[in-house]
Amino acid sequence: MKTIIPTSIEGVYIIENFNAFDDRGLFVKTFNTDFLNQKGIDFQINESYYSISNKNVIRGMHFQLPPDDHQKLVYVISGSVIDVVLDLRKESKTYKQYISIELSDKNHKSVYIPKGLAHGFKSLENNTIMMYNVGTTYNPTSDAGIHYNSFGFNWDLEKPILSTRDLSFPTLDDFSTINPF
Repeated sequence: MKTIIPTSIEGVYIIENFNAFDDRGLFVKTFNTDFLNQKGIDFQINESYYSISNKNVIRGMHFQLPPDDHQKLVYVISGSVIDVVLDLRKESKTYKQYISIELSDKNHKSVYIPKGLAHGFKSLENNTIMMYNVGTTYNPTSDAGIHYNSFGFNWDLEKPILSTRDLSFPTLDDFSTINPF
């Protein structure tokens, strides 16, 4: 980790990761507790997983409900995505607003996402590997999401590929009536 850049959504940061390339290949540092703590981010990784997605796959918009809501640190190991973060915190100045950023194996960026936000992405290439580091353990009873096409983001896809689960999520307006954040 080398640089942290605030976004327009409070608490969401783009992190430019330290990387070194030479004749042997590439080395990228993706997590450093001390670096994050110095920037005011208290984050402990409790679970880590990755997904492999084909081009035009949309995953999202995912989050966990309290008390299992969690922070995330996401980045791409191989391929590229348009990463999207949606603010669900009712008391936030940016409630219902979103940001997007390209993450790739070329730009070596991560996105830090605090509790109370939904996360998703669109894969731009086949075999894109997205890494997720989260601050709580997955709990299926707290698993939730917002329908990908209900909050104004232009995914720029005619035929996106989504799971049945992701297609079944409520719209942002429907979720807003029961929002616990």
